[in-house]
Amino acid sequence: MTSNLVTEQLRGLPTSPGVYLMKDAEGNILYVGKGANLRHRVGSYFGAGQKLTPKLQRMVSRVDDLDYFVTTSEQEALILELNLIKRHHPRYNVRLKDDKTFPYLKIDLNEDWPRVHITRRLEENGGRYFGPFASAKSVRQTLKLIKGIFPFRSCSRSITGTDLRPCLEYHIGHCLAPCIGAVSREEYAEVIKQVILFLEGKQEMVVQELESKMNKAAEVLDFERAAMFRDQIQAVDRVVEGQRIATTVKGEQDVIAFAGDKDQACVQVFFIRSSKLIGRESFLLQGTRYEEPSQIMTSFIKQFYDSSPHIPPLLLLQHSVEDMAMIQNWLQNKKGGKVNIQVPCRGNKKQLVKIVAENAQQGLEQLKIKQLASPKALSAALEEIKRELRLPRLPSRIEGYDISNIQGMAAVGSMVVFDKGRPKPSHYRRFRIKTVSAANDYAMLQEVLRRRFKRAGDASASDTWAILPDLVLIDGGKGQLNAARAAMQEMGASFVPTASLAKENEEIFIPQKTESIILPKSCSGLQLLQRLRDEAHRFALGYHQRIHKRETFASVLDTIPGIGPKRKRALLRQFGSVKAIQEAPVEELAAARGMTESLAKKIKGYL
Repeated sequence: MTSNLVTEQLRGLPTSPGVYLMKDAEGNILYVGKGANLRHRVGSYFGAGQKLTPKLQRMVSRVDDLDYFVTTSEQEALILELNLIKRHHPRYNVRLKDDKTFPYLKIDLNEDWPRVHITRRLEENGGRYFGPFASAKSVRQTLKLIKGIFPFRSCSRSITGTDLRPCLEYHIGHCLAPCIGAVSREEYAEVIKQVILFLEGKQEMVVQELESKMNKAAEVLDFERAAMFRDQIQAVDRVVEGQRIATTVKGEQDVIAFAGDKDQACVQVFFIRSSKLIGRESFLLQGTRYEEPSQIMTSFIKQFYDSSPHIPPLLLLQHSVEDMAMIQNWLQNKKGGKVNIQVPCRGNKKQLVKIVAENAQQGLEQLKIKQLASPKALSAALEEIKRELRLPRLPSRIEGYDISNIQGMAAVGSMVVFDKGRPKPSHYRRFRIKTVSAANDYAMLQEVLRRRFKRAGDASASDTWAILPDLVLIDGGKGQLNAARAAMQEMGASFVPTASLAKENEEIFIPQKTESIILPKSCSGLQLLQRLRDEAHRFALGYHQRIHKRETFASVLDTIPGIGPKRKRALLRQFGSVKAIQEAPVEELAAARGMTESLAKKIKGYL
């Protein structure tokens, strides 16, 4: 319900462009927004019958006060909105995580002997800035890369050219030692120029200049210097080769896509310069729950390019942005040139956006794994599993089991172990099914569990077998669970808690409950069980494929008298397949390693 104060404030809002702030009863800023008409924009949140998302409904219910700033234009409102979001980090705005502390690479061209160093401050002081980078790790990797190619100084000492000895950087070829006067200002400036061209994506120009210098050095028989340029050329070529991507791209552009989950989104940006992918960065957006893709993309574009020292002439986006014309004009004013925003529907550009979107999804999955792997998250997940599955104690050790076969052929089982929520590969075990010949997953599962718990009671077994799990997780439904319980009871392990996880609806079954347990997909306990189940499946499938491949290769060659394992391997290594052996002439077979003419004729006869 709207407070009386807010109702009065709504009546007094101007119709001019500006920025509005919504506050709660304690004066905390909940949301910062802008509008071409403040009265209409803010009123749209409070009008009767308005269809608001659950997120906005919660926000509006907490609004107890309004504040606003009038501006002369929408672009001015946009800039003020960005500054206020950065300053206050309102809870209900989509916002870049750690947006105020993005790192950059800076080259101060006002210095006599410029350095390339990391900074978190953008200043109008004549320096060249490259970035922003998503993290300190990312910018350090880039700095390490260029430092390995170009011999610029990394020290902060005052350069007089009169030092007695250079540092180790000079001796390993990573600095030209201006400290001892070993290089002129002009030569050093050339190195810095090459660094700038490299960071701009103009590596071909760098290679051309280096080749010219190498040839001149070789002409005057300065082979040591020529070798240094040669090594630089090879290093640049390796980088360029790694920057090529399958999709044909041209020119200079940024390609942006994201993948979202719950209240966060992972945004991936590919930086393409001179038709090459020179780098990519991954950024985390918070507060994205219930937001439309266009709203998420708009928020990122505004916040990212507000902090970026460079804007390319083309932006390729996965989703359109709101207020396209206004955003485009704002970017053009910042760049001082034309900026085109496109959401491609077909062709190479669409394929490129798809690649970036796939990378964003992979980045999001890695982020979720990292978040789930934190000690606090793992502890919470294990507590949830204990509570929801009615376990007597925290499941510090969970064992997961799965079966893999093709209609009973090459049947194998797997056992994977998670210790305190983390995989413990040294305790993983594989089982080749021995007693079940037909396609019977229940019987195969029972064989695996019998063998596992028999080893637990064997005094001669290793210590890892003797450790009993706090929970056994079976891949499957109620049937698999019942089969597992029967085998464990037979082996005297019925006291070990057991559950099964069915993939179709992610239902959890436990013995003491007739109905399945359905946990929310966002539940960290369920996500941990899914990881365990998927790991058991991966481990079983890999073993099954290896066995199946080995048995397939055995084939008809094993039935030929006189052809043992060594000859079989030699033949398959030379000819590649049984079919190729079948088609080869006798003379060629006889010439193979370990073969005779009589054996070759025998093989041809059998095949």
